[in-house]
Amino acid sequence: MQGSNQTKVTEFIIVGFPNTQKINRFLFFLLLLVYLFTIVGNLLVFTIIRTNSRLHTPMYFFVSVLSFLEVWYTATTIPKMLSNLLSERKGISFTGCLLQTYFFHSLGATECYLLTAMAYDRYLAICDPLRYPTLMDTKVCVRLATGCWICGFMCPISEVILVSKLPFCGPNRIEHIFCDFPPLLSLACTDTSINVLVDFAVNAFIILVTFLFIMISYIKIIQSILMIRTTEGRKKAFSTCASHLIVVFLFFGSIIFMYVRLKTSYSLDYDRAFAVIYAVLTPLVNPIIYSLRNKEILKAIRRRIRLKSSVRSPAH
Repeated sequence: MQGSNQTKVTEFIIVGFPNTQKINRFLFFLLLLVYLFTIVGNLLVFTIIRTNSRLHTPMYFFVSVLSFLEVWYTATTIPKMLSNLLSERKGISFTGCLLQTYFFHSLGATECYLLTAMAYDRYLAICDPLRYPTLMDTKVCVRLATGCWICGFMCPISEVILVSKLPFCGPNRIEHIFCDFPPLLSLACTDTSINVLVDFAVNAFIILVTFLFIMISYIKIIQSILMIRTTEGRKKAFSTCASHLIVVFLFFGSIIFMYVRLKTSYSLDYDRAFAVIYAVLTPLVNPIIYSLRNKEILKAIRRRIRLKSSVRSPAH
């Protein structure tokens, strides 16, 4: 009888940042600018690497895959966030919410695996340089990248299936900036302790295991770098890892706080703030970090600009 009196929720309202109605237009243009810069920056890095034969090395191959990933990663959340800033209702269907959550977590898990593969690549390059060309050839790189994507898209399936079976019959306001598992679970009309446990187990495994592998790789890398006799050699070896380390700490630092916890109640403001870091800022700074800190990519960009300028100049 109780189930028959309950109304099934078919649409959710994404609250976003509350009490920002007066500056929504400003936030829209700011977020749009960030989104455009993210897309253009990552596509630029991807294109420069793929079209420049000098950059056809394992390290740059993984950087190009990461840039390609970031384009889709931001596309799962930011366009909807932009439309919500100008919309009064801010609604999303139940199916649309589940799809957004699935793709966001799939691409996020793929990034975790990809950053681990990049750490493994740097480990082989610095700790085993003589065998590096044979251990990390083109086929191995493609297989590693493909494995990252396949594993990433398989990881959230169990969580999405469990959430899809939950009854939603009460409030439909998602207190977050996009659809995600924690705010969705808080709206279910039943006990979600199993869902919280599964969510924690899956996220803890993906995030902590990959982060542990990355840290072990860098411990061994640092040990090898310290054994290099010349200061110039040590600087050159560490410079190939610095950009990757910055991205790792920025990305993992925010998602560990957000997802590796066994809490059904959480600080909404903190969650929104950290969501901005890993969903908006990290994809934005990735092309900046990898281009500004990398001389080879900067040289390739300058060569491309000079080439275009020389092609256009005779027409004038």
